[in-house]
Amino acid sequence: MKITNRRRATRYKRIFFLVSIVIALISLALFLLDYTIFGLAGVGVFSIWYLFFHVADYQYLQFNDEHGRIVLRYYKAISFGSKSYHSIEFPHTILQNAHFENSLFGKLTDLTFLVRTRNGIAEYPSVSLSALPFEDRQKMKDSLYKILRS
Repeated sequence: MKITNRRRATRYKRIFFLVSIVIALISLALFLLDYTIFGLAGVGVFSIWYLFFHVADYQYLQFNDEHGRIVLRYYKAISFGSKSYHSIEFPHTILQNAHFENSLFGKLTDLTFLVRTRNGIAEYPSVSLSALPFEDRQKMKDSLYKILRS
C-alpha cells in the first residue's frame, strides 16, 4: 500500500506563508500609521500562528509497505531554510511494534517504530502524521498491525 500527502502538505505550506504575509503586512501598516498597540497585537497573533504550526509539525509523508519492506520518507512541510529529508526503511520481519500516539483530541498523531536488532529493540524517532488525513492514518495503522500479526 502506498500513501502520500503531497497535495495536503503543499496546501498547508501555502496557507501558512500566505496568512503569515498578510499578518506581517497588516502589522507593518499599523506600525506605520502609529497604531503601535494594534501592531504589537498583530505580532502576537503572528507568534501564536507560528507556534500552532510548529506544535502541529506538519510533514510531507510517503509511506510504502510493499515488497516485504516498510519505507517511510518524510520532511517538514513548513520550514525556513533548507529541507532536511529523512527516511525510515526496514524489512517487515524485524518490525516489533508500531506505536501511534494521539494528542489534541486525535488531531495530532505521532508514529514510532520499534524494530528488533541483534542487540535488542531499537526505537526510531517519532514521525508526525498530522498532515495526513484521518482515513489515511487509519489505513496505515491497519496495514502495520496486519504486518505485526503475520
